[in-house]
Amino acid sequence: MNYEKLEVWRKSMSVALLIHTSFKYCKDYGFKDQITRSAVSIPSNIAEGEERETVKESVRFLYIAKGSTGELYTQILLAKEFGYLEEK
Repeated sequence: MNYEKLEVWRKSMSVALLIHTSFKYCKDYGFKDQITRSAVSIPSNIAEGEERETVKESVRFLYIAKGSTGELYTQILLAKEFGYLEEK
């Protein structure tokens, strides 16, 4: 599986694990579900795209992962504002 060698996939896996750990005990279940789903979506879409048969499909799924990155970034900013995450 070539995607496991991609730095972007490895880093996105680390981010997904960090988000999952950071929100493990969050009682705002709707927000917790949304932020963890967008974090998990990034490496998942990279992997799915790389498993497709064509470059066009691979690129399509990278764009989907990029969209999830924007979603996750916005949710991280909101989490800071809500007091769920510290500035660091």
